[in-house]
Amino acid sequence: MSDRLNDGLWAWKQSENNNHMIDLQRSAVGDNPVRLAYFGGSAFRITTPSGLTLMIDPWRNPPWGTWNWYLCDFPETEVDIGLSTHAHFDHDSLHSLHASTLLDRLIGRFEFADVTITGIADKHVSDTSHADVDWAGLTRKLTPLETLPPDNWRSFDNTLLVIETGGLRILHWGDNRPDPPPEVWDRIGQIDVALLPIDGSQHVLGYEQIETIRKRIGAKVIVPHHYFIWNVTHRASTLGPPNEWMSRQDNANWTQTGEIELDKGWVGKQSDLTLCFGDHVLFDPIDPAKDVSRQDGA
Repeated sequence: MSDRLNDGLWAWKQSENNNHMIDLQRSAVGDNPVRLAYFGGSAFRITTPSGLTLMIDPWRNPPWGTWNWYLCDFPETEVDIGLSTHAHFDHDSLHSLHASTLLDRLIGRFEFADVTITGIADKHVSDTSHADVDWAGLTRKLTPLETLPPDNWRSFDNTLLVIETGGLRILHWGDNRPDPPPEVWDRIGQIDVALLPIDGSQHVLGYEQIETIRKRIGAKVIVPHHYFIWNVTHRASTLGPPNEWMSRQDNANWTQTGEIELDKGWVGKQSDLTLCFGDHVLFDPIDPAKDVSRQDGA
């Protein structure tokens, strides 16, 4: 039997427990604003008014070990619920979380305490002819992996996540295709805060596709992710920073920290606001200049 079948999750080694979930199960009351924290890549931590914490899309380096995307490991983080939108290494490191509950590629509805999470099944982007590097096309040419729906391999499925808490509807796009069918748009509905993959290389979404999505879901606030960060992301990722796209926006702001508050009243007053964390993440990344071993993907 292959050893890889025995790797599995390692939660049985973790010293934490589910006491916080038990407390919330008894009573989940809170009037605090929703908090949104950025952990680089496509990883966000959402804290609900009651204090329930969710981590979406923690990342890791490619498992084949020949080159890296990240200059460090994902920080050890304790959360109540961990979620992943799809089975790609830069989104699926749920095993790295110290979490009470894991929701991997959720399809359907999950309710607990003061949050409702809806997972909407769709497909990963497979047409990247708009990007600086047509990586999906190259994948089809250089590997046996099928990326085109409906016969795509599992890693080219994607789940859109709609998180409802604190009077807000927050959408995590994952790496979804820009043109899902009408029934998917209907399930998404109107969104207050949209977390969209936006980078200078247009790795997932092209700039025109982003605008189409923004108009379709009516998002009051757009938050970019899946972009290059100088002391988190390796240049081998081919990702670019979000600066060029941000410079094109009429209503753009940069956060000054790795975590912000999303007050329902404040969000409701916004119109086409783009809010970008830039290089601010809620952990201490390494300084690549001081860690030469990481520069060549070691």
